[in-house]
Amino acid sequence: MGKSYNIAVLGATGAVGRQMLECLEEYKIPVNKLVLLASARSAGQKILFCGKEVEVQEAKDECFEGMDFVLGAVSNAMSKAFAPAIVKAGAVFIDNSSAFRQNPDCPLVVPEINGEDAFKNKGIISNPNCSTIITLMAVAAINKISPIKTMIASTYQAVSGAGQGGLVELETELEDLHNGKKPQPKVFPHQIAMNVIPWIGSDSDYGYTTEEMKMQNEGRKIFHQDDLKVSCTCVRVPVMRSHSISVVLRTEKKVSVEEAVKAIDAFPGCKMADDIDGRNYPTPLDTSNQDIVWVGRVREDLTDENGLALWCCGDQIRKGAAANAVQILKLMIEK
Repeated sequence: MGKSYNIAVLGATGAVGRQMLECLEEYKIPVNKLVLLASARSAGQKILFCGKEVEVQEAKDECFEGMDFVLGAVSNAMSKAFAPAIVKAGAVFIDNSSAFRQNPDCPLVVPEINGEDAFKNKGIISNPNCSTIITLMAVAAINKISPIKTMIASTYQAVSGAGQGGLVELETELEDLHNGKKPQPKVFPHQIAMNVIPWIGSDSDYGYTTEEMKMQNEGRKIFHQDDLKVSCTCVRVPVMRSHSISVVLRTEKKVSVEEAVKAIDAFPGCKMADDIDGRNYPTPLDTSNQDIVWVGRVREDLTDENGLALWCCGDQIRKGAAANAVQILKLMIEK
């Protein structure tokens, strides 16, 4: 019988935390002891794992003693607050927040793309932004053929990207509209039902938002390409689950559509949408509740001879967050 591990999930009661637990089961991670941690108000809740109820505890520094791995699904502030105790306890912290993504001592990992970086950790490994993961998964195979120099990306991000509150807000607003009531947005800056909002995150450089700059900043670190340039527009759309991204990229040398399609289809964790109900593109509904990033509409960019355009979709709660973290953990224990 192989080794089993002591694993804590920090933020276990949230959407991503609960998905992490499902992924631990699905990926058959050998768990010896499971510790579920959350805020004081969530302590005492019981969550089913492998057929047994596990009680949620209030997160405190001493909870990490004896842990081998900690999966984080909490805010930047909470990640920063608990990281020293996790590292001191000798555990590896796989963190889904953006707190340590640009820290040079913390690898930023998508296992299929730069899995080897995970082993350079000093106690903390960062999970990239959800849209970054899905986009880079879709273009990584092309980047292997010829380095990508620039990308123009437009994201179409589901409301669940804002957490459970985003889902509730869309459902409530749709119900309000159906009943002739005026929606009262709380999670999003404007009504999201029957609408799109071209603003996610907060003000950043050059008129871009923090969410939009992540694609370039994180893409450079994951691809090990400091000269990668990305212009990104992030849009919140009234979709429950699964993010979609439209990408136009320019490579160093020309990559044909045929080469790109063949490489994408062969890349681990990616699949070309050759024929979904007679169409060659995926939608959020096609790609929810699974871990494959689906790609379609690969075509030549008409503005640059070394350019390609494509469309991709992926479940941002799974591959964009929870599943990617569990895949990093799986990689660590297998090697």
